[in-house]
This record gives sequence, C-alpha cells and structure tokens, in this order.
Amino acid sequence: MNTAHGQYGQYGQYEQGGQYGRFPGARPRRLRTTPAVRRLVAETRLHPADLILPAFLREGISEPVPISSMPGVYQHTRDTLKKAAAEAVAAGVGGIMLFGVPEHKDAVGSAGTDPDGILQVAIRDVLSEVGDDLVVMSDLCLDEYTDHGHCGVLDARGRVDNDATLERYAEMAVVQAEAGVHVVGPSGMMDGQVGVVRRALDGAGHQDVAVLAYTAKYASAFFGPFREAVDSSLEGDRKTYQQDPANARESMRELALDLAEGADMVMVKPALPYLDVLRRVADAVDVPVAAYQVSGEYAMVEAAAANGWVERERVIMETLTGVRRAGAGNILTYWATEAAGLLARG
Repeated sequence: MNTAHGQYGQYGQYEQGGQYGRFPGARPRRLRTTPAVRRLVAETRLHPADLILPAFLREGISEPVPISSMPGVYQHTRDTLKKAAAEAVAAGVGGIMLFGVPEHKDAVGSAGTDPDGILQVAIRDVLSEVGDDLVVMSDLCLDEYTDHGHCGVLDARGRVDNDATLERYAEMAVVQAEAGVHVVGPSGMMDGQVGVVRRALDGAGHQDVAVLAYTAKYASAFFGPFREAVDSSLEGDRKTYQQDPANARESMRELALDLAEGADMVMVKPALPYLDVLRRVADAVDVPVAAYQVSGEYAMVEAAAANGWVERERVIMETLTGVRRAGAGNILTYWATEAAGLLARG
C-alpha cells in the first residue's frame, strides 16, 4: 500500500523511513503495559482535595433519613452531619457544601435568613467539628425554604421576581457569613446575584468570604433526586431562570458577567451532560473552576450498579476523571469521601 512517505511491505513493515520510522516502531501500547507505567504517564490526576461533599441537614429529626432515589445519601441529623464532616476531613476531602432542609416554609423563604435557621446551624456545627480543616461552603438559594419551591420571591403574577429575590440573597449571604461560612454559593441563577452578594458581604465586613458562582446552571432533568433530598415543594419548572440545555454560548455570557461582578470561583452544573461547556469555561478563565456531579448522575450509576450492569467503583472513578479531564479543578460529588478512599487505595 503506497503512502505519502513510503509503503508497507509483505509483513506490514513500514519502509523508506516515514514520519514515524519503521512500522511498528511506534507502539503506544508500550506506555500501557503495567499499572505503574500507566500511573507514570497519566495526563489527568484526581486528588481527594479536589472533591467537595454536598450534605443535607434536616430540621427536627433524631435519626438520619435515607434518600430513596440516592442510595447511600441521607438527610442528616446534627450529630451525623458532624460525623460526615469529620470523615471527609480524615479522607482528605477538600470541602463540604451544605444544604438546609427546614421544618417550616413560607412564600419568602424566611428560614433562609433566620440566624438560627437550619443552614446556619449546619455551618456552625461543621465548623465546631472540623474548624478550618475543611472548606465550609453554603448553598445560597431560597428553593429549600419557599412553600412554592422556586429559587426566589414570586410577583403578583406568580413569576420569580429577579430584583426582589436579590434583596433576599443579600440577607442570606450576611447571615451565612455571620455563621462562619468560608464560601457562599449563590445558585438561583438570578441576574446580578454575584454582584449583590459580593456587595452585601463586603458591606457587612465579610471581605474574606469567597463567592462560588453557579455560572452555568442548566434547567436539567438530572436534578430530579435532589428534589427529594431537600423536600422540594416545586410545581412546574425553573426554565425562566436556569439555562436552556440547548445553549452553550449563553454560558460564556453568564461567565463574563459573574467575573465582572466579583466571582472568586465559577461552576458548571450538571457535570457530565455539559462537559463541552465545562471545557469552554475552563479554557476561558484564570479563576478556579468547579463542576457539580448532580443527584441524577449519582442515581443512574447507583441504579445500574445495583442491577449488576456496571462495575460501580470503576464507573465512579471514570466519571470523576472525565469531569476533571474536561477542566474542573474541583468536583462536587456525593461520592467525595468514598472516592477519596479509593484514591488512597491506588
């Protein structure tokens, strides 16, 4: 067979000193021969410190409540949350993202701005247990606290009122900072949320509290199990404020706005269905980039593994590696502590 540089002989020998020498002189498989060789030349590496554990504290329970659609994940009591945080630290996990599940909800999400509300309790409890050994992050959104389940305040026509919601986010940011949080994560996809949160924090003397912007958060069907996790009251959808799954360029506009408003870190959510967006974001910025491996991603793997269709631990690590390879420096994953243990095993 003739080529631009030579030809293959009777036994597949590549002759005339082509671009890669005599065939089969170039054998990529040489670098796959043993686990040690593969480890040596790995282009993408995961580390426990890259991982962030999402965790739920539910008000008014004495025992942890299993989340049926997310096997192995619980709505925690105060004691079990502190235990989970300590286990994360022992495994080398980098951070924890806290969500509160209140007993009582109302139209404006009052529990979200109550200094003694369940999320503020969670922040203080985790800090009392692990101090600064774990980066303590808090979800800054109203959906867990509103009786209508939306991420903001509704207007007279039942639509989410962007600017009225921003006022509530500013209040939330301050009470979370006063509880001691290291990083707030405004996740409601309101226009201007990062700037309003940053100004509120700075105005209250909390300049050291960082903002993790949920920059590209899509109106995704993969959030389904999360609604059980936070006892969501939502009817309908969030398509008027979360991003359309069809759009990628739009995420770059959101990114530019978040950076201009003072975001310290940015995030893409979900992870696996939006690896292309994650890559574009990572290539465009010089701030840390995170991705959230959401509840539906977790549930699919657990369901497939429970049926014996996939090798559970291998799939966990493969999905995390894929998210890391696409550009995420940090990954929020419900497997954070377990994955850190798997990494330690090698």
